[in-house]
Amino acid sequence: MTTSEFFAVIMAGGGGTRLWPLSRRERPKQTLRLSGDRSLFQLAIDRLLPIIPPGNILVATVAEQAELLRDQAPELSRDNFLLEPGQRGTASVIGLAATVLRQRSPDSTMACLTADHFIGDVGKFQALLLAAREVADRGFLVTLGITPTYPSTGYGYIERAEPLEPSRGTTVFRMAGFREKPNRDIAQGYIQSGKYSWNSGMFIWKADRILDEIKRQMPDLAAGLHRIGAALGDPEEVRVIEDVWRELQPQTLDYGIMEHAERAAVIPADDLGWCDIGSWERLFEALPLTSDGNLVLAEQSLRQEIQGSLIYQDSAGGRKRLIAALGLKDVIIVDTQDVLLVCSKERSEDVRKLVERLTDAGLDEYL
Repeated sequence: MTTSEFFAVIMAGGGGTRLWPLSRRERPKQTLRLSGDRSLFQLAIDRLLPIIPPGNILVATVAEQAELLRDQAPELSRDNFLLEPGQRGTASVIGLAATVLRQRSPDSTMACLTADHFIGDVGKFQALLLAAREVADRGFLVTLGITPTYPSTGYGYIERAEPLEPSRGTTVFRMAGFREKPNRDIAQGYIQSGKYSWNSGMFIWKADRILDEIKRQMPDLAAGLHRIGAALGDPEEVRVIEDVWRELQPQTLDYGIMEHAERAAVIPADDLGWCDIGSWERLFEALPLTSDGNLVLAEQSLRQEIQGSLIYQDSAGGRKRLIAALGLKDVIIVDTQDVLLVCSKERSEDVRKLVERLTDAGLDEYL
């Protein structure tokens, strides 16, 4: 078996509305520095560089975010930024990236990653990607699975079947099924069975293999990608991509491909210190807590009888006001100078509903 050229595609075009009011149109989630001096996007690049050269790292984003991301990643060429004319779901993004990579390197293997993950054990992450690459080179669609620690209704679930040939000493299973975001009772059953992993949203496969799967399951998307592939490098390239994008129906990779994928494998990716930073509550899984289970990311705060709560203060510009909190449990407090968000921790996923109301309320300046 020959070794393919290895690429990474970082999906970085989302808005991150559940991290409002810190995440805004002018400062999307992936550009935020939630801890330390590196943004989520920069950390996503940092952990790839030891195993994938900068020239093989592609970033898929929308035009209005491209310059901000380029400024944060000067090591990447402008040609390695793939611009989507609009958001049409992850299936189209991955299809576009695979089309571009197949032209650049016909035998390429691609790791599909996102710019909003936190990973504590970077060395293990790199080892898993290299193991997954070898499984992908055997013709499998590979996903990394996280052993569930609670019955989450916000993650998809991957059912494991029989073991496959290990890769680099890493256990590999055939994927028996892919289940999207169940209710709590079903999720509890998945955990009790011991056969399921959380979908981490990290996938590894050969570019031509995922394009074949798109052709089998999503023929309309495949036809559009064929048109784009024929126009790559031509003066009409941008116009063709825009024309195709207008005709596409939004669809996620999970629903459009993985639920009915053939020849798919899952590699357990435990002990990574992995967290999908999808909401304020998820930060509790990624960052160190106080003895009372609080997460305090504020320069000036006074707390008494506070448990399981987040206090976040934007460190950018302006005089910092004191945040004083008394007698609270499982509460989210986020201060960005112009907006103060207060909500229960269990409702942090619903912050996006507030964002959706801003325009109707004539408050676009806070988007």
